[in-house]
Amino acid sequence: MRLGSIVLFVFVCSFTAYYIYEPIPEEIEERWKLMLTNCFFRSLSHLADLSELLGLKDYMGVMYFITLIEKVVPVSDEHVKVAEERFDGVEVVLYQPKQRGGDTELRRAVIYLHGGGWCLGSSRMSPYDLLARKMVTELDAVVLSVEYRLAPAHHFPVPFEDVYRVVKHFLQRRVLAQYSVDPGRIAVSGDSAGGNLAAAVSQQLQKEPGRQVQLKAQALIYPVLQALDLNTPSYQQNQDMPILPRTLMVRFWSEYFTSDKALFRAMMANTHNNPESSSLLKFVNWSDFLPETYRSKYNYSAPAVVEGVEGEIVGMEGLSRSFADPRASPLLVPDTALHSLPKAYILTCEYDVLRDDGIMYVTRLRAAGVEVTHEHYDTGFHGGLMFTVWPTDFLIARRITDNYIKWLKENL
Repeated sequence: MRLGSIVLFVFVCSFTAYYIYEPIPEEIEERWKLMLTNCFFRSLSHLADLSELLGLKDYMGVMYFITLIEKVVPVSDEHVKVAEERFDGVEVVLYQPKQRGGDTELRRAVIYLHGGGWCLGSSRMSPYDLLARKMVTELDAVVLSVEYRLAPAHHFPVPFEDVYRVVKHFLQRRVLAQYSVDPGRIAVSGDSAGGNLAAAVSQQLQKEPGRQVQLKAQALIYPVLQALDLNTPSYQQNQDMPILPRTLMVRFWSEYFTSDKALFRAMMANTHNNPESSSLLKFVNWSDFLPETYRSKYNYSAPAVVEGVEGEIVGMEGLSRSFADPRASPLLVPDTALHSLPKAYILTCEYDVLRDDGIMYVTRLRAAGVEVTHEHYDTGFHGGLMFTVWPTDFLIARRITDNYIKWLKENL
C-alpha cells in the first residue's frame, strides 16, 4: 500500500512538473512565476478547445472567464471620481480627478482602449481600473476607458466603429469643456488589440477635413498592426511563448473577422492572402522594415497568394477587403497617410509574437517624419502591463507602467 502511494505521489509530481515547466528564455525575469501563470492560461485554453469540440460552448466563450474573474465595479475614491456613461451609445468608464475648490485649470486627457484580441477584455478589469486611477493621479488627467463590443458576437468593423464613435464624440469642444479637458492635450492609447484600435483611430481622424480638435499623441503598447503576414521573425521566434502563443494570436485574428474555422486554418498556414490583399504585402515586408538585429537569423519569404481560396471560406471576398482595410491593419496605409499623424510612443517586447508589427511601424513612421519614441524591453513578454495585481504581479509590469506614464507626462 505504501509503495503504491509513493508511486502515485511520484507520478502526480512528475506530471505536474511536466505540465508546468516550459522552456522559457533565461533572460526573462521571474520565470517560474510566468510558468505558473501561463499554466492557468494553457489549462483554460485546453478546456475551451474541449468545450468547443463537444459543442458545449465556443472557444472564446470559455476564454472569457479570464475577463470575468478580473472584473471589478469601478467606484470613486478620495482622489478619483468615476462615472459609467454612454458616449454616442457606447459604454465608457470616465475617470476624473476630484475637483478642488476654485480649480478651473484644463487638464490632459487619455482615451484608453483595452486589449484582449478584440474577443476578450474589459475596461472594468482590475488592472485597467488601477492603470486609469494611476494616470488620473500622476498626470492630473481625465481618462476615458472604452467598453467596445467584442468579437465573435460582433465581428470587424464593429469594435473599431464603437471606438471611433466614442473618440469623435469626446473630441467635440462642448464635451471637452464639460470635463475641463484641454483640446490641445489629448492622447489615444491602448495595449495589444487596443493598440491596434488606437493606431487605426489616429489614422482615420486625419482623414476628416476641417476637424477642429486633433490628437496630440498616440501611445501604443505592444500593438497588433497587420493580418497579412503571420510568419514574421517574431511570430517564428515566439510561437510557443507564454500568454500569447502564435496559435492564440492567429485565432484572435480569425475570430475578429469570422467564425468560419476555415479562415483560422488558412491563417495558421499563412495562406489566407489572395490577389486582392497581396498588393499590400510590400507594407509588411519585414526584410525592408526590420533592423538587422531582428531579421538576421531568418530568410524572408513572401506569404503565399492563393487563387480560389474564396470558395473555401464563407464570405471570403469580403474578408479579403477586411485584411486590406487599414482600420483592421493600420500598418497597411501608404506612406502619404503617415506624415500627418501625431507623435507616437510604441512599446515592444522581445518575447512577443507582435514585436515586429510594432518595430515595422516605428520604422515607417520615422521615415514619414513622425516623432516616435520606441521603448523596447529585451526581457519583456506580451501582456506585461496587465500583471500588476497579486498573485500575478511582475516587476516588469511596474517598469512598463512607470515608463509609459513618464512619457505621457513629458509629451502630453
